[in-house]
Amino acid sequence: MSETAALSARAGTRTLIKVPEATALFWLAKVLTTGMGETTSDFLNVNFEPLLVIPIAALLLAGALLLQFRTATYTPWVYWLAVALVSVFGTMAADVAHVALGIPYLASTVAFAVALAVVFVLWRRSEKTLSIHSITTPRREAFYWLTVLVTFALGTAAGDLTATVLGLGYFGSGVLFAVVIAVPAIGYGRFGLNPIVAFWFAYIVTRPLGASFADWIAVSPARGGLGLGTGPISLVLIALIAVCVAIMKKRSTVINE
Repeated sequence: MSETAALSARAGTRTLIKVPEATALFWLAKVLTTGMGETTSDFLNVNFEPLLVIPIAALLLAGALLLQFRTATYTPWVYWLAVALVSVFGTMAADVAHVALGIPYLASTVAFAVALAVVFVLWRRSEKTLSIHSITTPRREAFYWLTVLVTFALGTAAGDLTATVLGLGYFGSGVLFAVVIAVPAIGYGRFGLNPIVAFWFAYIVTRPLGASFADWIAVSPARGGLGLGTGPISLVLIALIAVCVAIMKKRSTVINE
């Protein structure tokens, strides 16, 4: 039982948390969705008209978020459907900023970082906490999903910055962010880093981590990848995400019983 659930049980009430606990399975699913969002966005933009694909992705995301807001409590398939579509749309938003608007990756990375900082400040001032264990009201949930969307856009821009502008390549970027993501884990486990800071630090870094390795596997050797294709890799990642969600649903059912 989670800390929040335990407190609710002692108080004789049930707190309806709308997001999952940050377990190992949560982080695995999160990394998989980041990679899936990257390769799916690339596949759609290359094979279909972006001016058509982006509005459709936005509508699907809006529908998934509406469904998420209408659910009474955390429902694995609803939550992860929203995360997956945030990943696809967030990637598209970052790519449009660079490709269509000509904004350099460094500029877009800084801009999204500033936007994320603003969201955090507004969220903290409004709700007095950034904890995921406090997502029990529509307003807090709105702040949560806005934060998630901006982290995906920021992570996309940061990953592209290290891979292309800094010349690390996709594999090198993946290794870099694999090292970086160990910082909050070690800081929290050994040095008492604030758990909320550690969570959001890791959450942000999962985006370029998963996307970098997914790109490395999918893109052509000419671009420094293995050339397995964005379409096939997207399908594999979707299947792996579905397995993770099925396990979460089974565990959730067992706990509720």
